[in-house]
Amino acid sequence: MKNMLNRRTMIAASVATSIAMTRIASAENSQRRKFTLDLRCGSIGVQANQKEAIELAGKYGFESVTPDAISLAGMSVDQQEEVLDLMKEKNVVWGSAGLPVEFRKDQAKFEDDLAQLPERAAALQKLGGKRMGTYIMPCHDELTYVQNFRLHADRLRKCTKVLNDHGLRFGMEYVGPKTLWTSKRYSFLHSLAGLRDLIDEINVDNVGVILDSWHWYTAGESIDDIKSLSNQDVVGCDLNDAPKGIAVDQQLDNQRELPMATGVINVKSFLEGLIAIGYDGPVRAEPFNAALNSMDNDAATKATAEAMKSAFALI
Repeated sequence: MKNMLNRRTMIAASVATSIAMTRIASAENSQRRKFTLDLRCGSIGVQANQKEAIELAGKYGFESVTPDAISLAGMSVDQQEEVLDLMKEKNVVWGSAGLPVEFRKDQAKFEDDLAQLPERAAALQKLGGKRMGTYIMPCHDELTYVQNFRLHADRLRKCTKVLNDHGLRFGMEYVGPKTLWTSKRYSFLHSLAGLRDLIDEINVDNVGVILDSWHWYTAGESIDDIKSLSNQDVVGCDLNDAPKGIAVDQQLDNQRELPMATGVINVKSFLEGLIAIGYDGPVRAEPFNAALNSMDNDAATKATAEAMKSAFALI
């Protein structure tokens, strides 16, 4: 009996230890970074075609690269295969493509771009792309908030349905600076809460958010706002810092800094929010910075990679 009790005690202790170790491993795994270090050349002033962008990504340690849906759709099968082979060689995957539809202007232009979207979405899907996104301008000179909301919901719903037919997720980015949303006669949505209203109105399963530390900061949001989302809600992400000595309501949208450049934006908290929700998509820099734009391709890509890696080291 004594030996049996000792054996039971040992088994119970072993099971408890195993459960504890599993919980620890699970907790550690949940805190690991799942998102990719992404290169989007146009956002850092780099002029590069698709293959050149992949080469730069591999050279400077990026893990994903922005696909150009228009370019990919215009390639021959052999050219597409060359792109995939190069990606494999450089050990990079696709990030999030830009929406190749001008939905903000006249109806004729919108309908023309929309008609070409199925072919471009199909090319992206064929080559393994899964994400596409755009930004939402937070103001308009002619349309009231309600009119603008209806236009966005109607046109983007049509785009979203096409993308959904091709297995692509679609993300929208709200734009936060007060200097921009007050710059025209009518303001429009400029916060996560406002964007979620538009997502609900579009009401298609593949629609989500593009987060940006810059807009998160200028909209006065916190890590709790990020934690209110799930990984499935977030399609893309931008990481930026802000100039020093400028009040948040006076920040200008086209004058940003690379992440970690000034410490004005709490990049660590922002990234911790992404970790907490298990975000597994691309994170790229989008500083619209004149000094960076003046560099040659290699210098700009290297500077961006170093800044992003420094930020990622915080978590």
